[in-house]
Amino acid sequence: MARRDRLVMLTTLAVLQALTIVTGIYAMTTEFSLSALTSGSSPTEPTASPAEGIPSVPVVTAGPVLAQLPVKPGDGPLPTKGTLTKQLASALGDDALGDRVGVSVIDTVTGEQLFAADPDTAVTPASTTKIITCSAALASLGPDTRFSTRVVQGSAPGTVVLVGGGDPLLAGPSAKQDGYPKQASLATLAARTAATLKSQGVRKVTLSYDTSLFTGPTKASGWKPNYIPDGEVAPVHALTMDVGRQDPRFRSPRVPDPAQYAADAFARLLAKQGVKVGKSVRQAKAPAGAAELGRVDSAPLYALVEHTLTHSDNDMAEALMRHVAIKEGQEASFAGGGKAVAAVMQRLGIAQGVSLDDGSGLSIRNRISPNALAKAIALSGSAGHPGLHAIASGMPIAGFSGTLGNGRRFVGSDSKGQVGLVRAKTGTLNHVNTLAGLSTTKDGRLVTYAFMADRVPVNAEPVLDRLAAIVARS
Repeated sequence: MARRDRLVMLTTLAVLQALTIVTGIYAMTTEFSLSALTSGSSPTEPTASPAEGIPSVPVVTAGPVLAQLPVKPGDGPLPTKGTLTKQLASALGDDALGDRVGVSVIDTVTGEQLFAADPDTAVTPASTTKIITCSAALASLGPDTRFSTRVVQGSAPGTVVLVGGGDPLLAGPSAKQDGYPKQASLATLAARTAATLKSQGVRKVTLSYDTSLFTGPTKASGWKPNYIPDGEVAPVHALTMDVGRQDPRFRSPRVPDPAQYAADAFARLLAKQGVKVGKSVRQAKAPAGAAELGRVDSAPLYALVEHTLTHSDNDMAEALMRHVAIKEGQEASFAGGGKAVAAVMQRLGIAQGVSLDDGSGLSIRNRISPNALAKAIALSGSAGHPGLHAIASGMPIAGFSGTLGNGRRFVGSDSKGQVGLVRAKTGTLNHVNTLAGLSTTKDGRLVTYAFMADRVPVNAEPVLDRLAAIVARS
């Protein structure tokens, strides 16, 4: 994933557009599958199943269509500025957008700004925050990084410590292991740990758990009190299974203490493996340099980023922010994460317009400018930043996946024609609607955009869909 080049991504978007125009059928594939079709190489990871919100790959005979594509997909002629400006300016006059709207539309080939309206004014971004968080994670940690959950020897004989590695997708005993990305499993960790203990002749232990990888408050200051009980997010801990859900099959409720909940589940799993665990499972820091008894690793970071963006996973976003903080020498907290992400974005050339209170965008205190978002997305298609490509491939696809595939987006007469052709991350809070993404124009030029309104009187999502559609057909 880290080495797939910009041409593959641009070809992916161009193929989607050409197939839609010529066949009249909206067909969509994941970047992995199109990479195999266009480059002749095999995908490095399995594609997501339809159950995960990404359709399976259709069989298409596309010889005549491919013959009509530009020699360099994404490098077609620029859209006519006058026409684009007139259409966008007209749509921006819609009362649903309220009185503060920021827009940035950027040509990814040259970096030229094609349209702007208060592009440097930082506004509340809602979940488009995840674009910045994920970009920083990929740039700082690298796309192939994995997060490890471990069990180590305790300080006394017969004691073991479950050490949280900051992987909220760690699957508990009730989770279904049939999606993308493949999750690390608590049951697998228990089996490996039990095997090691039995080989040492140990069949009874006292279990503790260590959450010291993350520090600080478990809730952001800008979160509403109902977010955790309503299932929007769990308290942030380094040890969490099933993103803190009491039942992984449902969105809510979240457990009040994810670390204790995971540790108790691990104790039961050890018992099933023939290792008896003492009744009291308490928090304790693992001894420095303790011998490892078992470990499981998360999916690679690029897959976690794709999941985070497609499904707008708040818990994974908060974990990624803290991992960036650790790598950048900051404390692994909301405050440290905000500083670390801003520093990484500055290294990427985005020096202004990013101030974060959390990593997910649930906080009303976050501020990001349209220019910062559009530039971050443009970097994901840059040959100079191959490690950021998961930002582009993780974007929901209009009418098909994630928060754009819920049957409520791109359904209007002025936007439904761009189903399958627009990739974008949504953002929604009370009085906040944002949309940032990328698409090819009708002539095959790849452009990125950010539309942000944080004083909307009513739901402005249909207007944002119309704005993205205008760019895509320009």
